[in-house]
Amino acid sequence: QLYGSERLELLDLIQARLPDAELAFLSACHAAAVDAQGTPDEVIHLAGALQFCGFRSVIGTLWAMADVDGPDVADDFYSHMLKTEGKAVDFRQSAVGLNVAVKEMRKRKVPLDRWVNFEHIGA
Repeated sequence: QLYGSERLELLDLIQARLPDAELAFLSACHAAAVDAQGTPDEVIHLAGALQFCGFRSVIGTLWAMADVDGPDVADDFYSHMLKTEGKAVDFRQSAVGLNVAVKEMRKRKVPLDRWVNFEHIGA
């Protein structure tokens, strides 16, 4: 829900055209999952909607993630993405960046159901 009572629907995102959008990192629960109950008006997940409107790479989660994992995954991901000082961030490195972040979770002995949750969609 947006400011006040206004809502942002997935259709609003799908209809948006963002030809220069490169990367979306969705640190939210179920960002890459469709409702198991089959919500009739939204049959595409948030990550898919963002890719549909123009984002080349989207990172989301398949189910609820542990709150404690969000900052660590984001830190490891962006550390990889920003490791080359003075160069522009390349969205094509986002799949590798997520892989790096997940490997770090595994090194920290994070349980399987928490690190397998993350998904990369796109280029």
